[in-house]
Order: sequence, then C-alpha cells, then structure tokens
Amino acid sequence: MRAITLSKYGGPDVMKLQDMPRPVPEANQVLIRTVTAGLNPVDALQRQGTFRLVQPFTFPKITGNELSGVVESVGSLVREFQPGDHVMTRTGSEQLSALAEYVAVDQDFVARAPQNLPLSDAAAIPLAGLTAQQALGPEHLDLQAGERLLITGGAGGVGLLAIQLAKLAGAHVTTTASSAGEELVREAGADHVINYRDRKISEGNERFAKVLDLVGGETVADLMSTVERGGAVVSIAGPPTPGSLAEDRDLSKPKAALVRAVEEILSFKIRRSAKKARATFEFFLMHPDGEGLARLASLVDQGKLRVTIDSRYPLDQFRAAFEQLESRRSKGKVLVEISD
Repeated sequence: MRAITLSKYGGPDVMKLQDMPRPVPEANQVLIRTVTAGLNPVDALQRQGTFRLVQPFTFPKITGNELSGVVESVGSLVREFQPGDHVMTRTGSEQLSALAEYVAVDQDFVARAPQNLPLSDAAAIPLAGLTAQQALGPEHLDLQAGERLLITGGAGGVGLLAIQLAKLAGAHVTTTASSAGEELVREAGADHVINYRDRKISEGNERFAKVLDLVGGETVADLMSTVERGGAVVSIAGPPTPGSLAEDRDLSKPKAALVRAVEEILSFKIRRSAKKARATFEFFLMHPDGEGLARLASLVDQGKLRVTIDSRYPLDQFRAAFEQLESRRSKGKVLVEISD
C-alpha cells in the first residue's frame, strides 16, 4: 500500500510517498481503507521530533493522526463494526499511520461517520473535534453556561469546532482572528472578535472566566492579565505543564522523572504568572476516544455542528498540503485524499 513516511526527524524533506506493508488487524482492531486523512499542526511537531522524549519513533514511520474511511475487515473480538461501515478515527497517539491507504486501529478509537456529511469531510472531525470537546469538558476547563470564554486562534480547525461546542454549552464566546477569518468565526457563533493584528488581547478591557489557547508563543503570557481571579487557562500550544506529556505513557521511572523536570522548567514562568493572577494554567494533549467521536457525529447529524474545510490535496501532492498547513493561513481543515 502507499503511505507517507518519515525517514528521520526533520523538515518537510524527510517525508516521502512509498510502498509499505498492508497492516493485518489484531483481535481488537478495525482495518480501515482510508478515504481521507486530516492534517494538524501536531503532524509537523511530530515530524520535527518535538515529542521524541516521550514518543520516540522507529523509522520509517507512517505519519498522520486522523482519517475517515470504510471498514475493510475486523478482528475476532470486534462486535460494533463490520466491513462496509463508514467510520472516522483518531489513531493511537503513538501509532500515527493515518496517511496510508490502509490503517488498523483499536476499535475503542473508532466511531461511525456522520450520515449527513460526505465521508471525505469526516476526516476533519476526529483530532480537532476531540481536542475541543475534551478541552471544554469537565476534565479541563469544565465550561459552564453563562461563563465568558476566550478562544485564541478561532479560525483554525480546532477553534471553529470549539466555538460551536462552547455556544452549545451556553457560554459567551470571544475569539481572536484576522480580518480574513472574522466572517468564519462569526458564522461559527462567536459573540465578539478581537483582531490580533490590531492589538494584543491585554490591551482591551475584556475579562474571561476561562481561556482556551490554541496559538501559544507570546500570546500565552499575554492571557494572564485577562483572566478573572479563580479562572483557568488551558492550552494545546503553550509550554507543557508537569505531567502533561507523560500522561498515559508507559515510561521508565528515570525517563518519567526527566520528562517532568523538563516540563517544570519549560512552564515555570507561565505557571508563576498564573499564580500571581490567582488563576490556573494547564497544557494538555487530547486522547483518542470513540465514544466522544460518536457524540460529535450525532451533533453533526442533528445540524448542531458543522465542519469547515480549507483545502484538499491528492495523496501525491502531500507536500503542498503540508506547506498549506505550516503556513498557518488555513481557515478550517487541510485534507489529503487517499482513495475514492
């Protein structure tokens, strides 16, 4: 089968399209013929080796984290799915392998694709949708009706879904976007839009109970003056907080201690700023969850959640797809079409 592989850690030049062995599903796995794979900023970070301390790869490594497709076959213990089902999934966080013609995935990570959405578009949901769902949920921000929420980078794949989920939860949503993205975020339901090219967030009078940061960089430190006392900031792009990278990973005690020390150092300043603001700061990485995906699919079928596609590329134009992803100009999701 054809797949996009990494030959080593590095820039775009380490990726290539090559033939790889077709996977055979284990007893608890579903073998999916991939129709479309979604691209995400984490794909570039993984390629660069950002997480190599906790997520070391053996090369060549098939890359990609989410997909939609058709069930080809199932393992002996699988009861919920059968050949021919239209499904979507976020692959295992260490498995990757979505940018391939066939992928074998744990059945607990898989959900049926929405019926009212083209199967090719369903690849835009798993990683971005689960990230937004989990970030706003009880384990992290625990967003409540009536709360004022800020989402930075609202015109991206995660942001557009997070705005909609936050509005469904009854929150008042402010987001940052450029003038090019303002219409999209307002269509998603944003109550107020801050043009990040015109001013910093802290230069306004807005105050928020909760913040979902999707941008990172200098934006993170700027957020602390906008959070109400007792408020919370959750980031998928800021410095990792203690325990965030090693969560649910089987690391040796020495490596776990090393990872925690690195997290302590990298997040020290932002955690200190949060403490001064009498708020909390947390970095998190989403986890695959078939049940969560099924809830998102239900919202799509009910007309309560819509996905926005920025662009589509055939498999042999994967380099152009990654160029668009890494330009940070995307409005919605970048997709790679694997098969019909």
